Amino acid sequence: MSEHSDFSQIESKVRSYLPAEKVRTIEAAFRFAAEAHCGQTRKSGEPYLEHPLQTALILAELQLDGSSVAAALLHDITEDCGIAIKDLEAKFGAEIARLVDGTTKLSKVSSISATSGVSSPSQSENLRKMLVAMAQDLRVVFIKLADRLHNMRTLDALPPDRQRSIAQETLDIYAPLAHRLGIWELKWQLEDLSFRYLEPLKYRRVARLLVTRRAHREQFINQAVEILKRELDKAGIKAELSGRPKHIYSIHQKMEKYARSGKEFDDIHDLMALRVIVGAVPDCYSAVGVIHSLWHPLPEAFDDYIANPKPNGYQALHTAVMCLGSTPLEIQIRTREMHYVSEYGVAAHWRYKEGEKKDINFEEKLGWLRQLVEWHRQLSGEEFLESVKTDIFIDQVFVYTPKGEIKDLPKGATPIDYAYLLHTELGHRCIGAKVNGRLVPFNYQLKNGDLVEIVTSKVPKGPSRDWLNPELGFIKTSQAREKIRQWFKKQERADNIEHGRVLLDKELKRIGVVVALQELAAMFSYASQDDFLAAIGYGGLTTHQIVLKLAAQREPPRGLPEVAPSKAAPSTVQVLGMGNMVTHLAQCCHPVPGDNIIGYITRNRGVTIHRRDCYNVVHEDETERLVPVAWGDTDALYPVNVQVEAWDRVGLMRDISTMVAEDNINITSINVGYHDDYTAQIDLVIETKGLAQLSRILKKIETVKGIISVTRVGKEAKESAPVKNPRSDSP
Repeated sequence: MSEHSDFSQIESKVRSYLPAEKVRTIEAAFRFAAEAHCGQTRKSGEPYLEHPLQTALILAELQLDGSSVAAALLHDITEDCGIAIKDLEAKFGAEIARLVDGTTKLSKVSSISATSGVSSPSQSENLRKMLVAMAQDLRVVFIKLADRLHNMRTLDALPPDRQRSIAQETLDIYAPLAHRLGIWELKWQLEDLSFRYLEPLKYRRVARLLVTRRAHREQFINQAVEILKRELDKAGIKAELSGRPKHIYSIHQKMEKYARSGKEFDDIHDLMALRVIVGAVPDCYSAVGVIHSLWHPLPEAFDDYIANPKPNGYQALHTAVMCLGSTPLEIQIRTREMHYVSEYGVAAHWRYKEGEKKDINFEEKLGWLRQLVEWHRQLSGEEFLESVKTDIFIDQVFVYTPKGEIKDLPKGATPIDYAYLLHTELGHRCIGAKVNGRLVPFNYQLKNGDLVEIVTSKVPKGPSRDWLNPELGFIKTSQAREKIRQWFKKQERADNIEHGRVLLDKELKRIGVVVALQELAAMFSYASQDDFLAAIGYGGLTTHQIVLKLAAQREPPRGLPEVAPSKAAPSTVQVLGMGNMVTHLAQCCHPVPGDNIIGYITRNRGVTIHRRDCYNVVHEDETERLVPVAWGDTDALYPVNVQVEAWDRVGLMRDISTMVAEDNINITSINVGYHDDYTAQIDLVIETKGLAQLSRILKKIETVKGIISVTRVGKEAKESAPVKNPRSDSP
């Protein structure tokens, strides 16, 4: 046996909780890894063996099963040493070989940013692989989290740009994943290390503040511990008491929140909390009685997570008191077993599981993960990435059913999401919702502690197609979205085709774009136009996705160094293949980024940029003067004429203006006309950054009460004047 000091630590820890047979397997894995990695070094210059040893040590500290620790020692064997999985299986068995293989595949996952707006087929496919690996055996993800934690501890060896990239990925993906799985011990370390590299100045500032106030905090906690321990002993309650420090990243988040309300670091009273660990559940409640008799409890600060555990299995009693004068103190009371689950989350399932039967209750708890993989199976890459961010990587809210059960949903979830979470048919029959006894709209965002009741029809009417419209905010989760889509998909195909045609025509007319149906179907890889329209009809494809694709496909080609930006609007339009040309946007059709455009060479004013479907271009005789152009990279604003038809009422213009202002869009011109039938025509000129933003704001205006239609129009429609020839366009 090697005398490697790090392995001695692993050996000492696993001997304390694993049978001798499993320890021998881990020893064999160490010897095999030491021989395979012999002579290899990391970028830091240290022996490569140090990395799998530290990864295994992290898992041993979590007291994971022997197979996980052995696989951690071997997890880089196949990729870095060329050893085949079948050879590992022959030597260590199928279980360890499967864990190594799964970890190796996850190691190939490229950088994925959960907060960036960039998504690609490779990113979404890599994330899909990670989810599938999680659903098959979560221990693969435990090994990957431990692997990432050690990489973060040794990040100094990499150049700054790689440090920031890996730190951002860790903060976006791995720390939230550890949080979702309840592994607090890994979560806070991943967050603090990521924060250190992403915001070094802020990290050092928080660290300095903690150091300067440490003596006072420790004196306060020690005094509180001494007093409470004495009172618990008098009551015959055996307990372990300790301070629970807040970590640097969580303090930074709280400081940011406090700063928005004018508060400072000294106003944060819960930098230290007290943890009380007792022997049995009855002692938890007895301890609360002692605490509340000793110090005044803060109102509405008591939470019983023993009687009502969180969905991830967390259990404890939480209370807050005014301690030692007027200082608030948070106190958590739990048993030893509850404490282990709170620190190590679902990883606790693999402690002491050697040779035991599969935990059926735990398998049921993991059902959400396997369902998640199934729901996302049919989604496109972009949708997949966005929906997984929602379902895994954002905060959760906890709500109550009428029976008192706790359900967790992503932050921003609505009553419709809740209905489909409980049962598919409940969602299909949903006609209303009550929260805390009061009727709420379907786009109400649920809050922690809400009591939610769904009002249903006696006969299933099915969901509304509006629920699938992302602009209206009726659903948040991919689970609800997929169940609604499946309902519509089962309806008559002819109905879906017709409804899809109506939705598409309406959207293209609204944004003023003319494009062939056949071209659109091919753009989204549908075999026929009917398949394309049917997908829109049942919600498999949204008009918002179509607008984004149209805008993206009409971006300029890269690598055209000979093309100079226009003088009129720097970097706005490129005249392809003609070098330095002055350009102007046509005043007759007001093109915006995302529109299909063409240039017209004027006699003395450079090139005028028109929409391809502009009346003046379509009827132009001198077609030899039309030249190809493309949108450049710009944040410029573009004027667009919008015509709104609505029923006249008090406050109509105020509501429209408010809706537009919420998107930070300027209205540069308003002209209102009234008709005898009590309708109004409102002509607006708004400034937008492109087709995608234009589509979004037109849909939002359409939701204002009393709106009949909202349409993008050309200048000639707005002014009811004859169109002008392109040659005489003004700048």
